[in-house]
Amino acid sequence: MNRRTILRPAGLLAAVAAAALVLSACSAGGSTGSAAGATGSATQGNPYGLIQAGTVRVASLGDAKPYTFTDAKGDFTGFDVELFTDVAKRAGLGTAVFTGQDFSGLLSAVANHQFDVGVAAIGITADRKKTVDFSDGYLAGYLSVLTTKTSGIDSAKGLDGKRLGVVQGTLQETYAAAHFPKASLVRFPDNNSAVSALNSGSIDAHFLDYEAVKSYIAQYPDLKDADDIPSFDAPAGFAIAKGNPKLKAALNTALHAAMEDGTWKKLYQKWFPGSPMPEQYLPKAEQTSTPTPSK
Repeated sequence: MNRRTILRPAGLLAAVAAAALVLSACSAGGSTGSAAGATGSATQGNPYGLIQAGTVRVASLGDAKPYTFTDAKGDFTGFDVELFTDVAKRAGLGTAVFTGQDFSGLLSAVANHQFDVGVAAIGITADRKKTVDFSDGYLAGYLSVLTTKTSGIDSAKGLDGKRLGVVQGTLQETYAAAHFPKASLVRFPDNNSAVSALNSGSIDAHFLDYEAVKSYIAQYPDLKDADDIPSFDAPAGFAIAKGNPKLKAALNTALHAAMEDGTWKKLYQKWFPGSPMPEQYLPKAEQTSTPTPSK
C-alpha cells in the first residue's frame, strides 16, 4: 500500500525540497564545517537581518534523500532544497547557499546565527521551539523500520532486545526512545552510516523516514521495510533563530504562495511519486477537507 513519511530527522518523521533550480551549494566533501559569520542586523539593505545581505545561508543534510541530499556533482538537491530555493526567491532573500551538517548540531548552529535557516525536513516540536523558531509546516508523513530480509523482524513489535539504529537528534530518536524501550538504541550521525552498519550486521534495524527507506531498499535489495508508523503531529518547517519576526513572516508568506499557485504540489509529485498527498498543502480550490493522510 502507498505510505509516506517525513524525516523528521527526528528523529521521528527524514527529508526536502518542479523546476530545475540553480543552487549555489557546497560539496559533500567540504560540508562538515559550520558557516562562519556573525548575526546580520536589519537595515534598509538587509531587512531580514541575514548574515550577509543577498545571500541566505542554509544548514542542511547531505544524505536525507529525497528531502535534501548531494548529487553526483556535490550539489544539493531534493524536495526541501527546491522548495526553499523557490521560497527564498519569492521572499527576496537572495541566493540560497546550502551547507551540510550533522543533524545533532544543526538547530544549535541556526540558533547561534552560524546559518540563517535550517532546511532538512525538520519536524516542528515543542522542545525544538525552545531553541529556534519555525515557519509554518509544509510536509508530514511516516516513520519506518528498515531491516534485512533475514533479520526475523516483521514489525515494530519485533524490536524488543534488538539493536536499533537512529540518527542522533532526530524525531526518530525521540520516538524510538519513548516507544521502543526494550530495544537497544545505537546512535549515528547520519542515515548512510546507520545503513552501512545494518548491512554489515552491526545493528538489527534502523528507524528513519519512509521516503528515505524507499531509496535505500532500491539501492540494497537485501533490505526491507518492516513497519511504517504514521506521525502527522510534527510537520516539517524551516528553522530560524529566535527574535526575527520579519524573516519568519516573509518565509510564511512565500511558502503559502508556493502552495497556492501549485508549486508545492508540482515538487511533491516530482520527489514523492505515488505517495499520498496531504491536502492541507494544496491550493485551496483543490482541498476537499483538511484530512490526516492515511495508509
